[in-house]
Amino acid sequence: MTQTPLDLVAALRRRGVTDVDDSTLARALYSSDASLYRVVPQVVVRPRHADELDAILDASAETGTPVTMRGAGTSIAGNAVGAGIVVDTLRHLSNVVSIDAEARTAVVQPGVVHADLQRAAAPHGLRFGPDPSTHTRCTIGGMIGNNACGSRALGYGRTSDNVVALDAAYGPGAADVEARLAALVDQHLAHIRTTFGRFTRQVSGYSLEHLLPEHGRSLDRFLVGSEGTLAVVRSATVRLVADDPDRHLVVLGFPSMAEAADAVPALLAVAPGMTACEGLDSRIVDLVTGAPTLPRGAGWLFVEVPAAETAAVVGAAGAREHRLVEDAREAAALWRIREDGAGLAARSLSRPAYSGWEDAAVPPERLGAWLRDFDELLKEHGLDGVPYGHFGDGCVHVRIDFLFDDGGRSFRDFLTAAAVKLREHGGSLSGEHGDGRARSELLSLMYDEESLALFGAVKAICDPGNLLNPGNIVDPAPLDADLRPTRPRAALALAGEVHRCTGVGKCVAPRTNGVMCPSYLATREEKDSTRGRSRVLQEAVDGTLVKGFADPAVAEALDLCLACKGCASDCPTGVDMATYKAEALHQKHDVLGERRPRGHLILGQLPRWAALAAPVAPLANRMMRLKSVQRMAKATAGIDQRRSIPAFAPKTLRRSVGVPDVVPDVWIWADSFSDHFFPGNGHAAIDWLASVGVTARVIRDDACCGLTWVTTGQLDQARSIMERAVRTLTPYVESGVPVVGLEPSCLATLRSDVPELTGSHLDVLSFAELVERLDLPVPDLAGLQVVAQPHCHHASILGWAADKRLLERAGATVTQVAGCCGLAGNFGMEQGHYEVSVAVAETHLLPAVRANPDAVVLADGMSCRVQLDDLAGTPTMHLAELFASRIER
Repeated sequence: MTQTPLDLVAALRRRGVTDVDDSTLARALYSSDASLYRVVPQVVVRPRHADELDAILDASAETGTPVTMRGAGTSIAGNAVGAGIVVDTLRHLSNVVSIDAEARTAVVQPGVVHADLQRAAAPHGLRFGPDPSTHTRCTIGGMIGNNACGSRALGYGRTSDNVVALDAAYGPGAADVEARLAALVDQHLAHIRTTFGRFTRQVSGYSLEHLLPEHGRSLDRFLVGSEGTLAVVRSATVRLVADDPDRHLVVLGFPSMAEAADAVPALLAVAPGMTACEGLDSRIVDLVTGAPTLPRGAGWLFVEVPAAETAAVVGAAGAREHRLVEDAREAAALWRIREDGAGLAARSLSRPAYSGWEDAAVPPERLGAWLRDFDELLKEHGLDGVPYGHFGDGCVHVRIDFLFDDGGRSFRDFLTAAAVKLREHGGSLSGEHGDGRARSELLSLMYDEESLALFGAVKAICDPGNLLNPGNIVDPAPLDADLRPTRPRAALALAGEVHRCTGVGKCVAPRTNGVMCPSYLATREEKDSTRGRSRVLQEAVDGTLVKGFADPAVAEALDLCLACKGCASDCPTGVDMATYKAEALHQKHDVLGERRPRGHLILGQLPRWAALAAPVAPLANRMMRLKSVQRMAKATAGIDQRRSIPAFAPKTLRRSVGVPDVVPDVWIWADSFSDHFFPGNGHAAIDWLASVGVTARVIRDDACCGLTWVTTGQLDQARSIMERAVRTLTPYVESGVPVVGLEPSCLATLRSDVPELTGSHLDVLSFAELVERLDLPVPDLAGLQVVAQPHCHHASILGWAADKRLLERAGATVTQVAGCCGLAGNFGMEQGHYEVSVAVAETHLLPAVRANPDAVVLADGMSCRVQLDDLAGTPTMHLAELFASRIER
């Protein structure tokens, strides 16, 4: 009898599996991983206990539904998508169960994030050795699935080298697995000994060498790298190693990546203590603003060795130039560029670049020759690619500018030709990411018939029903089947933009020092991540599962987006979800005609109402102090009753300073928030500038930037308001007198949204940028503790580096708070958002304020100041106010 999705859900729930979701939203979120593939699941399950994994397998057997384990969804070979049950262990099965420091082992659940295991092991002076570039979000279960390695596998080995034991469940119907596998191996000893385990990064197919008697018939290590096709991991005992602080980074510059590769064998010979030898193409670094200075070259090797080996590395390299990076912060910045390589490489060429042929590996002595042949192969096919990766292990990552206009035929042709060429170099299709849907079909070009027959026999023993991640490794799906759209089907700019997201998942890191993605940090729900929202919008513009912008799935995915623009700076592929959300709201309400909520018309047009209230501001404030009036006003505007309503300034900034009496040295732009709510920012700026001999005056003309219209998707009105602001401000900007903006969100709107919507650019400075441009003296802040909450738009669009430099030059001790305050304009004010708004504030801001009770809290943005006042009763200062407070009267 044919099973329906309802039958499947019922079967799971009968067995006590409660977190089961077959909604359109969930199926859209999990239809893709970080690969080129799209397979819509029937249901998404997030088990709460390890026993539920057995229940899932039991339901799978009853209904004949395949099971795919997901990890963090960062698979780039299509290993983590499936048409049946997709299992997400990240949400609940994410605990470090125990650490035995004496034995140097840890017991972990499969959904433990790599970085969380590192944090748990660090107090013992230990670490888990392998460290993939996705270490901030990848799971140990996912690493076991792919036999992940990372940059420091030279020193610490692969995941398979660091697994002590697995508690694993085989496919339904499996029996006597260990004995049957041993018997199978004994029948093919000579073949296995000569075919498998030839070099460390041969991870394609099944690693049968681990089942050899001389290797202890390690079934646990054998399962590592089997991509969830043989067993499901309930828990793992992994090896920990001592963390060696004596690691020094040498950067070597070469004329080309191939010449960098040529140097690798000599480096391996002279540096036995090497922990990492990474290759990086200049085209990746060119995308990074403010990257540390690197030696001359078009390609680099990042070599990490003990101090005693640095001289030998430099001597053996034959590099054009070299540099020993001794500053820890600078070294960390360079490693972050390497970690973001996948996302950066995706946008490093003249057209978008993709995974697919992603992590082929060769013996290191063949690396230079392989790169040259590979480059010729790209040219023959009219393609380009940006290589980088684990050169010390012979493993090369690359993103290629495939064109899919022919339905994937040219994609197939190139991958096939590359696999044939790789065979000439004795290479492996995968060096750490697994074969997945991208390369399983090509295993017949890498392995002979006996090997392929062995793979089939192993699968039959461990998963006789072919229910575990079918289509991968054995009986593979065609490599050009199920390719997700990479070109928009809808004739809309947004349609192309949402395909920027490749799924690398930096936004789902459970901890961050950046801004992205505050709502995910608060909820840990995939739908609230930048990636999740991108996936839903991709479905909406492609018109398949999600039916356009009016689909409830779009509203649910975008509901908790704070429009913080954190992803605009933190996402390595350049996703700007704030802009996409505004466009999606515009499409829904203005193009499709769906009725707007009241909050859009009131909070979304706040500057208009503030201007109307300005003549009677004192009266309006007195009225708002009446509880009945306040309750009614909040209900009408859609404001949560637990929120305060900011008071209007008794006199606006523009009215309080009078008509300019001189041609000033600096013009101050009175944005709507500084004008109507925080005019003290402007007065402080005028006073402090005067104290250092600079005359500042306020632009009297109204020049609203349209921010609140943008965030609520009222883009036609926003464009009109912006065009008026551009006409107003242009003469001041073009006069040569610097123009400064004091509210970060409004200034960021001039920098980002105004150019996008009007094509105009205005050179308006932040207060810190003005001080630096004019090279003004700073006040003495020696001994002052400052907790600084950069407004999220300030951090993401303007950059907060100038502010930090000024504070440190003034002598202050600065604690810079990461993330968003959680209010984010209208977001935190709206009904239905209060709990998440508070949770966002609790991720970074409120703990920092509580930990530094005597510090001055610096918050330039109105949202940040209102949030701190509402939730902590904390007084705040604008940078201009802090400087002005030190004027000697």
